[in-house]
Amino acid sequence: MSLLDKHQILEKNATLLLVGSLLVVTVGGIVEIAPLFYLENTIEKVEGMRPYTPLELTGRNIYIREGCYTCHSQMIRPFRDEVERYGNYSLAAESMYDHPFQWGSKRTGPDLARVGGRYSNEWHVQHLADPRSVVPESIMPSYAFLKSAPLDIKNIQANLVANVKVGVPYSDEMLANAEADLKAQANPDADTSDLQARYPKAVVGDFDGNPKAVTEMDALVAYLQMLGTLVDFSTYDEAAGYR
Repeated sequence: MSLLDKHQILEKNATLLLVGSLLVVTVGGIVEIAPLFYLENTIEKVEGMRPYTPLELTGRNIYIREGCYTCHSQMIRPFRDEVERYGNYSLAAESMYDHPFQWGSKRTGPDLARVGGRYSNEWHVQHLADPRSVVPESIMPSYAFLKSAPLDIKNIQANLVANVKVGVPYSDEMLANAEADLKAQANPDADTSDLQARYPKAVVGDFDGNPKAVTEMDALVAYLQMLGTLVDFSTYDEAAGYR
């Protein structure tokens, strides 16, 4: 009996085909799942990664609330065209403190994984307030209202505590200073030495251009300005990982 004849027997016998399919799925599942029981962590540790500052975390919540993820992804695929346009491809560790992650698959607008530091705070504010004034072909709606919306900070410590419960390593010191750190990051005249010690590479500034108040625009721009800035890709070796 030829191999083709044997295969036809399998195709014509529903019970045998079902048993064979279950066997294949079972073996495949075991091969994929079993190794996870022996690994302490499935995410490669990357130097430079840290939890979000209270201001960045609040900005991220606004980003999600306003549905920015429906048009912008935050994951650069390892393809030449993507790397040349957006920068180094994304690493799993860059999303290790994201709950939920913002990888996305739809790009009505450009990927934002490396947008931090590419534009000034003023550019971001203008773009968010009146997108077509800086990108004429943009179809993004205006978020000008964020400039006049005071940032609600009364629950910021509880927000950090909620993230601790899902594995984000905020320390007791970070929790105790959550509100102070949030205000300090939005005030370029404040002493930010403690903030920088707790959150290295935290970008400090009057993000919305209004020093009299901390607004939702401050928080959103602070979040955008840190995206892709924590990992130093000059130390990355594609073959061996981080040195």
